[in-house]
Amino acid sequence: MSDERNEHEEGRDPWTQGPELSRDEARERRRASDADELPAAEDAEALRERQRLEQTAMMGRWIDGVLAEQRRSRRWKLFFRFLFAALIAASLSVTLYGLLAGPSAVGGAEGPHLGVVKVEGVIDADGTASAQRINAGLKRAWEAEQSRAVVLHINSPGGSPVQSQRIFDEVMRLRGEGDKPIIAVIEDIGASGAYYIAAGADEIIAAPASLVGSIGVIYSSFGFQEAIDRLGVERRVYTAGDNKAFLDPFSEVAPEQREFWQSVLESTHDQFIAAVREGRGERLSDDDALFSGLVWSGEQALEFGLVDALGSLDTLARERLSEPKLRDYTPRLDPFERLSRQFGRVAMEWLGLPRAESPVRYQLP
Repeated sequence: MSDERNEHEEGRDPWTQGPELSRDEARERRRASDADELPAAEDAEALRERQRLEQTAMMGRWIDGVLAEQRRSRRWKLFFRFLFAALIAASLSVTLYGLLAGPSAVGGAEGPHLGVVKVEGVIDADGTASAQRINAGLKRAWEAEQSRAVVLHINSPGGSPVQSQRIFDEVMRLRGEGDKPIIAVIEDIGASGAYYIAAGADEIIAAPASLVGSIGVIYSSFGFQEAIDRLGVERRVYTAGDNKAFLDPFSEVAPEQREFWQSVLESTHDQFIAAVREGRGERLSDDDALFSGLVWSGEQALEFGLVDALGSLDTLARERLSEPKLRDYTPRLDPFERLSRQFGRVAMEWLGLPRAESPVRYQLP
C-alpha cells in the first residue's frame, strides 16, 4: 500500500498539480479566498456609486451651461431691442424736429435778412454739397419775401463737374429772373468746381487769404502693369470693344487712347472756361495763367478779376443791412440717411464695386 502511494506521488507533476495540502491548510486557504471576494464586491459597488455621482455632476454642469446660455441670449435680445427702440425714437425726434423747426436761423430769422445757402465739402451727388440739396436751398432763399439777397457761403475744394454745372445753371437761371442779388462768399477755399458755382453769382467776395481759382480739370489714377508682371499675376479682362478697358490701371495705355482721354479732359475744361466767362464777363483779366489750373489767394484773385471784393459773410451782412441777420436755407440733413450712405460707400469700396460718379473732377488734388 505504501509502495503504491509512493509510486503515485512519484507520478505527480509539481508544476501543474502544486504541492499537496493538508486539511487545515486547505481550510485556511478557502477562508482567505472568501475574505478576498468580499472587498472586491465592495469595490465594485463603490465604483458604480462614483460613476453615478460623476454622471450627476456632468448633468448638472450641462444644465448650468444651458441656463447660462439662455440668460446671455435674453440679455442680448433685450440689448438689441433697446437699441432698436432708441434708433426709432431718435429717428422720429430728428424727423419731427425737422418738420417743426423748418429752416435754421443764425442771428434771428424775423424781418429782413440775408438768405444763406452753404456749399461745404466736396461737391458730390452723395455728399452734403449735392446739386439737389444746394438747388433746393437756393429756391427757398430766392422765394423768401424777407430775404434781401441770396448768399452762397462757399468752403469747398470742388468736386463733380456735373453737380457743379447743375448748381451753376440754377444760379444763372435765378439771376436772370429778378432783381434779388445772388452773392458768393468764399470762406477758406473756393476752388475748381466750387469756383465754377461762384462764377454764376452777381458778386463774389473772398477773404484775403482764401484760396480761389484752380480753373482746370483733373483725372488721377495709378498704373500697376509692371507690379503684377513681377508678381506673376495674370490680369483677365473680357470686353466687347477695343477701348472698353483703356482706363484699367492694370493694362497698358496705348498712345491713341491717351490722346483720346486728354481730349475728353480738354472738352470738359472748355466747358468750365465758358461758364466762368459767362458768369464773370469783362471783369476777368486777359492773363494766360487764368485758366491754367493755378490757385491764388483772395488778394491775388481780386487782381485777376476772379472776385469783386475782399471780405467775409459778417462784413457783407453789416454792409447790406443796418441790423445784420442771417438765415440758413440749406436743407437739413437726415443723419440716418447720411450714415446709411456712408455704410453703402464703404461696402462698395470693400467689395471692389465701382461708384456711380465721374472720374473726371473739378477739384484740387
